[in-house]
Amino acid sequence: MTLETAWLALLGLLLAGYFVLGGYDYGVQMLHPFLGGRGDRGGREGAHQPTGQNAALDAIAPFFLGNEVWLVAFAGVLFGAFPHLEGTLLPGLYPLIVAILVGLVLGNAAVQLRRRARGVRGRRWWDALIVFGGTLPAVCWGLVVGLLLHGVPRRADGSFHIGFGDVFTPFTLACGATTALLFAAHGSAFVALRSGPELASRARHLGASLLRGAAAVGALALLLTLFGAGASMTNRATSAVIASLFGAALAGAWWHFARGNDISAFAATCCATALPVLLLGAGHYPYLLISSAGEGLTIGHAVTDGTTLKILSAFGVLVVPTILAYQTWSWWAFRGRTGHRHPSYF
Repeated sequence: MTLETAWLALLGLLLAGYFVLGGYDYGVQMLHPFLGGRGDRGGREGAHQPTGQNAALDAIAPFFLGNEVWLVAFAGVLFGAFPHLEGTLLPGLYPLIVAILVGLVLGNAAVQLRRRARGVRGRRWWDALIVFGGTLPAVCWGLVVGLLLHGVPRRADGSFHIGFGDVFTPFTLACGATTALLFAAHGSAFVALRSGPELASRARHLGASLLRGAAAVGALALLLTLFGAGASMTNRATSAVIASLFGAALAGAWWHFARGNDISAFAATCCATALPVLLLGAGHYPYLLISSAGEGLTIGHAVTDGTTLKILSAFGVLVVPTILAYQTWSWWAFRGRTGHRHPSYF
């Protein structure tokens, strides 16, 4: 494996890690009104065992902001190791990137400020922002994946700009809907893994329904691809294998949901949320950016020079294990179901 390929693999690992860890944050936010009862004893202060909607938020509370370190690390690797890709990709996807950041800011603020609301009406406004802050990034990440799979309209100078017609195509919209439903099901799996019996049971039933929806819309995206209106893959055999694994992960998660195997269901949804990143990388390799006009940006043109990569590698050897160690420690420290070993956070 060359140094360039190793850094590409690291870039994909960081983005996949964010899809897995940030994905269940988005999912729980989207399902916030559905994974709780009408009652909420959380109020403004004083309750250690909130019922209803706060119980679902407490499942993600210890990991909520920490999961975004994967996105920061991904952006750092993109800027440092693949400056030509960053210089082409981020300006072209500017509207979607801004929408993702807006959703992140609003969702994070709403989750943390909801409990300070002085009445039911105030909590409802924060609840709406929580759902919006989870749904908007989830849909936009799916649209980004759909655009990159289909190919972007590159200009003669190598830049590109997406317009209304590029985003609102059947294939891109199907990818956005599939990702949103998948992240929501992933959030259900995480709530089932972390919550008490009653809430876990509701999360399993909701997760199974969401997986059926994700499979149906994903099948539509596959059908569009087969008819030439979907993804433009360089390595078709590899892409077919990854797409099959994606379908198997969805089926496995649904099967484990139905049997109450929370750990296995969550492991399956983790695989399903990570596989779209693998499809982008392995399905297009050696291209990092496919153009709808037939031209592409290869890894050789996107990566920085070898000397810079060697310098960055010294930092990567320290930073990546630190991130992994932090995530492992946080999961171990806050293991177990909410309400048993941990107080209410939201």
